Amino acid sequence: MFWIAISIGVIFVLWGVLFPQMLIDVMTNTQGVLLDKFGWFYQFSATFFFIIAIFFALSKYGKIRLGKDTDRPEYSTLTWFAMLFSAGMGIGQLFYGVSEPVSHYATPPFGKGGTIESAKVGLRYTYLHWGFHAWAIYAVVALALAYYKFRKGMPGLMSATLYPVIGDRAKGPIGYIVDIIAVFATIFGVAISLGIGAQQINSGLHYLMDVPINFSIQLIIMGIATVLYITSASTGLSKGIKYLSNANMVLAVLLFILFLIVGPSQFVLELFLTTFGSYVQNLPSMGLRFSPFNVENNQWVKDWTIFYWAWWISWTPFVGTFIARVSKGRTVREFIIAVIIVPTIVCSLWFGVFGGTGLYYDLVQGVDVAGQSLETALFYVFDQMPLSGVLSIISLFLIITFFVTSADSATFVLGMQTSNGSLNPPFFVKFSWGIILAAIAAIIMGTGGISGLQAATIITALPLGIILLVMTYGLLISFQKEIRVKNKKETDRH
Repeated sequence: MFWIAISIGVIFVLWGVLFPQMLIDVMTNTQGVLLDKFGWFYQFSATFFFIIAIFFALSKYGKIRLGKDTDRPEYSTLTWFAMLFSAGMGIGQLFYGVSEPVSHYATPPFGKGGTIESAKVGLRYTYLHWGFHAWAIYAVVALALAYYKFRKGMPGLMSATLYPVIGDRAKGPIGYIVDIIAVFATIFGVAISLGIGAQQINSGLHYLMDVPINFSIQLIIMGIATVLYITSASTGLSKGIKYLSNANMVLAVLLFILFLIVGPSQFVLELFLTTFGSYVQNLPSMGLRFSPFNVENNQWVKDWTIFYWAWWISWTPFVGTFIARVSKGRTVREFIIAVIIVPTIVCSLWFGVFGGTGLYYDLVQGVDVAGQSLETALFYVFDQMPLSGVLSIISLFLIITFFVTSADSATFVLGMQTSNGSLNPPFFVKFSWGIILAAIAAIIMGTGGISGLQAATIITALPLGIILLVMTYGLLISFQKEIRVKNKKETDRH
């Protein structure tokens, strides 16, 4: 499995080096076809996973433990949350924290831009993209992986989750194909984080030290980060990733509190409460929204909402495996509620404060925040605030630590996926994937930029999304069987 997957990775890297324009053309054209023909599938899938996750939590299956009945959680709740948060979405929240709500405010999904109403709509759709749907996708996949690994003693592989549906074929060629799709979905999904992380570190260095913003600098940043995350991954989960996750949490909380205190606190908190309530109220219609009679509005859905669903689906082998790995001993109900509710509230509050502050300076103060690029918007807002230097330095350190944690978590998971689900993959395997991951991120960034990474993600998310639907059906079969066996034992006892 390792050699097959690594060979495909090397071929992809060589393709990008030798024929870069051909690579980006193929990916862009394929992306266009998939969005036109299968955009509905991504929308449907995200909403389905949200509904089925709630069903699992509230049903009789909620009492099933992810492990033996006597198992209890390995990590404290606080450390567990930190690991979920850091591996899940950390670097994207800094990149999009100010820029996404402001971008939606300027170019909303419907209606006129640059208005009070578009500001509210912008925040509401940002919550949608980073909220319940996103974490439900992670939760369902992580639930399946944890259940089969810790309760059934099966390998921690995506193919193993299909066993109830396809039987022993999960161990043959079909299983290999499933696991290879999962590997490359992970690579492309994480590559986006590495790309936007390198761009924003470059932007921060430009604001602090006047370092020029260009791809050469970003390539150097990715090279340094590669050394850091491979070193971190080599120390193992309990040391490197655990300590970095806790450091991330401390820095993120510090930045959030400082930002809230020195910014327009009352304005952003009132705006958050208003828009979050509206988000919850409009959740069903937002989660299934298209605009088939309006080409421009429909394109907005594809460019933003569909891209996000594809991104989260592509991250599921990575984030799902990682969340499963650190969630042994939790019950299904405890697991689902924690993984969906808590991160959604935290993410929404983060975007409400950072995005709300950006909207305040643009809409109320007349500062052109909407005119900034995605990677520079955060530092531009810092410039308008007291303690701007302190905020910039903390953000830069936080981006770097999020960069390293996301990447070393990914190399760890890629190692697991290509060493038969081993909870402690060999260093050589992790090292190899660390190099391939950095090379693919650099090549796509150099040829197509962020749009190239988005294309790769949307392409890999389609077959993976189909696999996840089959996996969910298999999980339901397994849960039903377990309850039947439990009920029969209780009947026999009486």
